Amino acid sequence: MAKDNKNPNKKPKVNPYWIYGVIIAVFLSIQLFSGGFGGSTGIQTTPSQFLQYLENGDVEKVEIVNKREARVYLTKEAQEQEVHKKSKPKSILPSMTPVPNYKFEFGDLQNFEKDIREIKEQNNLDTEVKYETEQNVWGDFLLTLLPFILIIGVWIFIMRRMSSGGGGGAGGQIFNIGKSKAKLFDEKSDTKTSFKDVAGLEGAKEEVQEIVDFLKFPEKYTALGGKIPKGALLVGPPGTGKTLLAKAVAGEAKVPFFSLSGSDFVEMFVGVGASRVRDLFKQAKEKSPSIIFIDEIDAIGRARGKNNFSGSNDERENTLNQLLTEMDGFGTNTNVIVLAATNRADVLDSALMRAGRFDRQIYVDLPDVRERKEIFEVHLRPLKKEETLDIDFLAKQTPGFSGADIANVCNEAALIAARKGKKAVNKQDFLDAVDRIIGGLEKKNKIITPDEKRAVAFHEAGHATVSWMLEHAAPLVKVTIVPRGRSLGAAWYLPEERLIVRPEQMLDEMCAALGGRAAEKVIFDKISTGALSDLEKVTKQARAMVTIYGLSDKVGNLTYYDSSGQSEYGFTKPYSEQTAELIDKEISDIIEEQYERAIKLLEANKDKLTELAEVLLDKEVIFKDNLEKIFGKRAFDKEETIIEEEE
Repeated sequence: MAKDNKNPNKKPKVNPYWIYGVIIAVFLSIQLFSGGFGGSTGIQTTPSQFLQYLENGDVEKVEIVNKREARVYLTKEAQEQEVHKKSKPKSILPSMTPVPNYKFEFGDLQNFEKDIREIKEQNNLDTEVKYETEQNVWGDFLLTLLPFILIIGVWIFIMRRMSSGGGGGAGGQIFNIGKSKAKLFDEKSDTKTSFKDVAGLEGAKEEVQEIVDFLKFPEKYTALGGKIPKGALLVGPPGTGKTLLAKAVAGEAKVPFFSLSGSDFVEMFVGVGASRVRDLFKQAKEKSPSIIFIDEIDAIGRARGKNNFSGSNDERENTLNQLLTEMDGFGTNTNVIVLAATNRADVLDSALMRAGRFDRQIYVDLPDVRERKEIFEVHLRPLKKEETLDIDFLAKQTPGFSGADIANVCNEAALIAARKGKKAVNKQDFLDAVDRIIGGLEKKNKIITPDEKRAVAFHEAGHATVSWMLEHAAPLVKVTIVPRGRSLGAAWYLPEERLIVRPEQMLDEMCAALGGRAAEKVIFDKISTGALSDLEKVTKQARAMVTIYGLSDKVGNLTYYDSSGQSEYGFTKPYSEQTAELIDKEISDIIEEQYERAIKLLEANKDKLTELAEVLLDKEVIFKDNLEKIFGKRAFDKEETIIEEEE
């Protein structure tokens, strides 16, 4: 016997729109039946016809209502006449007042009364004329209230839209606008992320895992008189896994975990941000031991007084002041730990960063080659890939990629393989995905003239030639003249992952970047706008050498870099005008020196440069093997070993 899934005790839901509809119907009914419950029917006529009926003696009574409408009642004999058959009243409720036969509206009351009086005197009629005043009390009352109802309704609608998602059971209600918007995760929540899903970040995981242990086993750490830290700040570039690490904490911790963003505190109403901070910590204390996670805390934690030039009230500052008080004020937050994440730690207020509030700063850096391999292993799990796929190769091909970038590479590779109709994702799909992410989509149908294509080929061949000749330049992977994104051509290199960089390494990289423009000068004796990105790169490198790293002999061992980020708000330079001129001249000298160096290298290898450009024009894409056929094996053993490993 099939089970009946219907619950007989389940009450039907009432749609609020039905209630609104009933209210509107009642309002309209009051307006329509304002003249009486049965309603005042009657055929519409004109004043001239009425006067004719009156002169014929057919009218028994005339009611003048509100000095603007006349209701005509015929005699019984007149109602039987053929001309008045259609006007015979059909009352809805016979027990109510009589229903008129005709009705019409007239103009001036005095003239209308004069016409009636004259006809009655001329025809010796005793037609009764009555005056009535009708009032629709409920209709007038509702019309009086209608503007206020509309204003209140619009206000409630706006408040609901603005504060939608507010805390509490009645989310979005106007009275809950000061409630916390934090989402609560606990042992009942379906949080599947754990530390196993966080690849790499071993140091950060260890520190965060220790925080979870603080809350699980506090006596283990307090037995020697230590105190549980009050907060930890996750700092690192975008996409390195700060929020993912917090999700893992929510999945691993068997304590309540409140998660929200810094922008959730910000509202257009004064005092709302501070109120939400108070409510958040109140909830966390009630459920202690607990963890609060604030993502993108720089939305409310910026240094106070830096952006408020007008001196007026700043809601963000009020919110920050309340947060500072809650984290380390006179009140105690027993067993409540605050985790926060940001990629702009330099702009945070110093009071927020001090010990006692955020006791620890956990740096989440870009992954190295070993960590990238672990991240690839995590993101490759759901993909159908070839068994022979070399994960070590993929890790080496993606220097400088964050965890989010690697996830994007894996997804893009799967899309490319599906687009090509493959059953599994292979090595070439991943290489194509990396090219797509770095350079953009190929535009093989882009219109380009033969002269432009030849100039692009020599430009890219110049990059490849100079980088091949220099010891510290990044090893070449491939060169293409197929337009990608906004570029007409591109050269891919595999930079060595260095912890420190020496001046000769930076100069070699600058020389290789200027090889494209130098090739145009050597071959065509002309230059073009195609070197914009190269010039931007070398200018930034030269400025960093002079003003940040102190690698210029003329400027000396000085740096004008401010790691606190406070100089962003200044309007003056930290050096004199004479020093500014010296810096500008030194930057220009460094770039021009490397440009002349690139020209000399290309002039010495002009034949090989031309041969490489012709191969590039023919094949459109060339690799390391093509350069080896023209230039021979590269002389630098270290780079050669790296290239062979990556091929």
